[in-house]
Amino acid sequence: MSNFFKMSQYFNTFVLTRGFLIAFLGSLFIYLDAWDISSPALNTVCGITALYFLLKEEQKVWFWAGFFIGIFWFWWISLSFKHYGMVWAIPFGVLIISLVYGFLFWSIAVIATKISVLLSWNYTVSSLALKTLGLLGLSYIHPFGFDWLKPELMFTNSYLGIQKWQFAFIILSLMLTIVKKHPVYLFFILFSYQPDNHLSHHIPSDIQIVSTQVSVEDKWKETLHPRQFKTFLALIDKAIDAKKSLIILPESVFPVFLNHSQDLLEELTKRAQKINIVAGALYWNGKVPHNSAYIFTKNGVQIANKVLLVPFGESNPLPDFLSNWVNEVFYDGAVDYQASKEMSDYVIQNNTYRNAICFEATSEKLYEGNPKQMIVLSNNGWFVPSIEPALQKILLQYYSKKYGTTIYHSVNMSDAYMIKKGIVTKI
Repeated sequence: MSNFFKMSQYFNTFVLTRGFLIAFLGSLFIYLDAWDISSPALNTVCGITALYFLLKEEQKVWFWAGFFIGIFWFWWISLSFKHYGMVWAIPFGVLIISLVYGFLFWSIAVIATKISVLLSWNYTVSSLALKTLGLLGLSYIHPFGFDWLKPELMFTNSYLGIQKWQFAFIILSLMLTIVKKHPVYLFFILFSYQPDNHLSHHIPSDIQIVSTQVSVEDKWKETLHPRQFKTFLALIDKAIDAKKSLIILPESVFPVFLNHSQDLLEELTKRAQKINIVAGALYWNGKVPHNSAYIFTKNGVQIANKVLLVPFGESNPLPDFLSNWVNEVFYDGAVDYQASKEMSDYVIQNNTYRNAICFEATSEKLYEGNPKQMIVLSNNGWFVPSIEPALQKILLQYYSKKYGTTIYHSVNMSDAYMIKKGIVTKI
């Protein structure tokens, strides 16, 4: 009976409402971006308010805040089920995702509570301090290798910075405000101030970044490949006529094992005598498939395989006995892609580019060594229409700011763009 009473407290209307409000304020920045609304002031206020209320709350509210953040941020992940004829699984996928993040937030609050009880000094201060540490460390926790939840993202398009030390100043000032019960401590947030950069950047005139509109279903229909490939080759020809030196096409724009498609390979190689080409396609090494970028230059063809695979989408992070079952039931027995062991950098006309294919461009690992330039190939067809393209773009802005990387992003089923110093320039 006591356990039932404890559980029922989590479904209290006021607890649910507070958790929902915190999650809403902490997620609004994504939806404003998706609606093409730019409001650094609103993003700043909402982010600070969400963190302030979260720090003040107990573990029940932390659970629901995490639960609703899981929905607001990541509901779109389950949209991929529709491409496998399993629309019925979408709500179950959303529920599982939200429960994972609800448990993650709840764990931070519970650990803070348990340790604070054991400590001999002030419970309120110690609990707040541990929750603050939990928020600082949240971006390092990656369920199933998926690392898109970073609280600092709320301030990517705001008047505050996204570096970890800047985020630390924000939450420490909020903690002091709560403990001392005086707003004067909000002054410390000013140490995180970063002027909004309105400087526009122009995509180099000799680079063409391509955006395509091919649905997932059409992309993998072999009967449509001749027409599709003819269209993409015509795009390359137009870029040649326009005197471009580099054209970038999206992930798996050629959804075939290109190293075994001799005719297509020859067509691209021939055009590479007049223009450099970076295009997504598949690679077969004789044993397993790779999701790859093919780089065509006058000197030949270079293949850069994907390093970080999408959890469940390209590689199953579960133990082998479960992984095989999931692949058989949900993916028609398809074999997982294989990841490359090393990141790839390639040189085109004396410019070095870090290779990144979709998901891996949004992961910290790909920015090791502070690459100056990165070419990203994506296929957002699995998740549109949704907020996924907006969240992906915000993540790329975050890393561009953090590491000073200029990103050229070619995308299928959403806008293509360049990001320099965190500023987006659409084609």
